Amino acid sequence: MAYDAIVVGAGHNGLTAATLLQRAGLRTLVLEAKRYAGGMASTVELFDGYHFEIAGSVQLPTSAVVSKELGLDTLPQVDLEVMSVSLIDETTTPLIYYTDLEAAANHMMDVHGMEVLLGMAEMTGWSAAPTRALGRFEHGTLPKTVDEMYACATTAAERASITEMLFGSCTDVLDRYLPDKEKHAALRGMLAFLAVNSTYRGPSSPGSAAGLAFGMAVPDENTVLTKKLKGGIGVLTRHLQQQYVEAGGEVRLDAAVVEIAVVDGRVTGVVLADGERIETSVVVSGVAPDLTLTTLATAGAITPELAARLGRIDHRGSYVQMHFALDGVPEFATPYEFLNDPRMQSAIGLFATPEVLQRQFEDSRRGIVPAEPAVAFQIPSASDPDLCPPGKAAASAFALWFPVEEDPGEYARLKAEMGQRVIDRITRFAPNFESLILKHTTFTPKHMGTMFGAPGGDYCHGLIHPDLLGQYRPGPGGYVDQPHGIEGLHLGSAGCYGGPGITFIPGYNAAQAVLAGR
Repeated sequence: MAYDAIVVGAGHNGLTAATLLQRAGLRTLVLEAKRYAGGMASTVELFDGYHFEIAGSVQLPTSAVVSKELGLDTLPQVDLEVMSVSLIDETTTPLIYYTDLEAAANHMMDVHGMEVLLGMAEMTGWSAAPTRALGRFEHGTLPKTVDEMYACATTAAERASITEMLFGSCTDVLDRYLPDKEKHAALRGMLAFLAVNSTYRGPSSPGSAAGLAFGMAVPDENTVLTKKLKGGIGVLTRHLQQQYVEAGGEVRLDAAVVEIAVVDGRVTGVVLADGERIETSVVVSGVAPDLTLTTLATAGAITPELAARLGRIDHRGSYVQMHFALDGVPEFATPYEFLNDPRMQSAIGLFATPEVLQRQFEDSRRGIVPAEPAVAFQIPSASDPDLCPPGKAAASAFALWFPVEEDPGEYARLKAEMGQRVIDRITRFAPNFESLILKHTTFTPKHMGTMFGAPGGDYCHGLIHPDLLGQYRPGPGGYVDQPHGIEGLHLGSAGCYGGPGITFIPGYNAAQAVLAGR
């Protein structure tokens, strides 16, 4: 049976594209290799009664147009008074980031000092031109060339910030605006973690300022802000799947695509792992661009030059993602008793200073697990109790840096060591944490690659490095300066312009490209 369009992958971008195409009257089929839809934007019951956001946990700021068109603004949110708390150690004053911007500013000024508030304001100003240069919240546009990026600047200072975004380090920026390494430690640690958690660079590495600019991007009136959803991030993808199916679309699970058939430069269909062939002249791929073009597309469909370029994409993930079924809520000890308030438990950053984080990154490249890893810790059941059984707690942790360049024979030992170090770090702040663990699991980049097809465990499908942003991140038809040249094939994964992150923009852009070519 032939379809007007086939979407490969039922992640949030794939379901976005499929929904828009089906609504537009194209008979569309979604093929998903796993047994459930949602990809890395899923809420999964890993243990009986315990549900976890298995990879992504927060919808990033996105285009208001995209959000409204997909009905994302109608979904139930968790009402959070505190978005996050950032810690370093017992000698460092915690930073509480309130959801209300006035409350957040008052906390910074009253507890951390006017210079911190001014420093954050200046950093926000610093990120404004890079936000425009990266097209951070744009939909339906092509990636900007470097010249077009600089054209976004209106002053010499803005040009300098774009230059620093492309070539500078996170630490360069922090040292300028938040120079007191002791007084500003909690904020510096949080921003350093924000800058490098989707890179393979330390905060002092050249190019790490790109991650900082990406994370600090300044939303405008055309942007919908970050949300925490009741029921977890999987509510988003279930919403999209429901819309798609109600429009007449079809999702086939456990249907792995092994080839996107290309004949004479045109898509003719797909081949499944069981040998089934399905005809179509349009394919939208939610798989990473390099895997789509070098592994799924028929051999020889792209030029050797493009294949070589795609082969240089950096996918090195260096993290662990852990999920814990707990026999109760952890109890935080002095001086962190305030964290026993459920309002404070949505996101607790057990961070490291930028200097320590840099040393740990360099050590990880030599196979050394950090003694005290930087951890983004969450207890989502504190604000969303339906995620776990009554009286229990569901918690998750994302931690840097897991050695990925070490001898594969050392993998099991390093995984166990890293997992225990994460548990030890959390237990340092909440002494009963380890004793509450009923079950837990540790996902490394290898697991993410196996479970979700994320190459190298790279959930960005192309890390937030300057050489993988702007004109160096493909759009639906490939790179601005080097299209893939396959008629009917449209790229729409997080590795495309508009990504990474749970933004829906790459899938939206791919669908618009299909419809524009009708």
